[in-house]
Amino acid sequence: MPILHHLAQIAPLDPAMAARWRVIPSSVAADIGPDCLIDPAIRPICPPGEQPPLFGRALTLRCMPPDFGAVQAAMDLVAAGDVLVIDAGGDGSHAMIGDILCGHLVAKGVAGVVCNGAVRDVAEIRRMPGLSVYTRTVNPRGPLSAREGSIGLPVSIAGLMIRTGDVILGDDDGLVAIAPERLEALLPGCEDKLRREDMLRKRLASGERAQDIFGLPDPLRMG
Repeated sequence: MPILHHLAQIAPLDPAMAARWRVIPSSVAADIGPDCLIDPAIRPICPPGEQPPLFGRALTLRCMPPDFGAVQAAMDLVAAGDVLVIDAGGDGSHAMIGDILCGHLVAKGVAGVVCNGAVRDVAEIRRMPGLSVYTRTVNPRGPLSAREGSIGLPVSIAGLMIRTGDVILGDDDGLVAIAPERLEALLPGCEDKLRREDMLRKRLASGERAQDIFGLPDPLRMG
C-alpha cells in the first residue's frame, strides 16, 4: 500500500488571535473545552519546568508500526510552525521518530511532535532547542520499513479526532487540539478563567478565608 497524501490549503491563523492563545495553559483550555483534551497518557519527554511550550498547526500522519513511511515522507512537507501529529494507533512496539528526523524538524522550524506511539533518542531530543515532543511511550527499537501510511487525513487519538490545521497547544500538564472554527468561541471563556484564577490567588494571599472565597458552608465541629 503506498503512502497517501491528502493535503489541502489551510487558512492562516489571525496573528492577534494566535498571540492570545499562546498564553492559555492547557489546564484552562481543557476546562473550557473538555472535548479538546488529547489523551493525558501522551506525556512530554522533558521533566516539569523544562518542557518547551507547544503551539502550532497540526500536520496529521497515520502510521502502521513497524512501518513509519508517513513520518519519513512528511519531512519534505512539514513547515515552520507545524506540529507533527503521528498516530501509530497507540502501538509502542517500534519508535516512529528519533533524533535524526527530529533534528531535521528543528532545522525547519517545526514547533513540535505529538506521537500516539513511541519515540526514541529522547536524551538527544531533549537538548534540541525549541522542539516540544510528547509521546505515549519510549522504545529504543526503530521502524523496519517505510512504505505505508497517510499524510493529512484526520486521525483519532483515544476518541479525539484531530485534523490537519487544528491548533495544538501543550505544556507540562498536557495537550489540547482545537479546531480553527472554535478558536474565537472558546477564547473569551479561557481568558475569563485566567482572570478569575488570578483574583483567587490575590484574595488568598491577602488573608481572606478560603471558606468565604469559595462559598463553603460552616464546617461541623465535633466534640
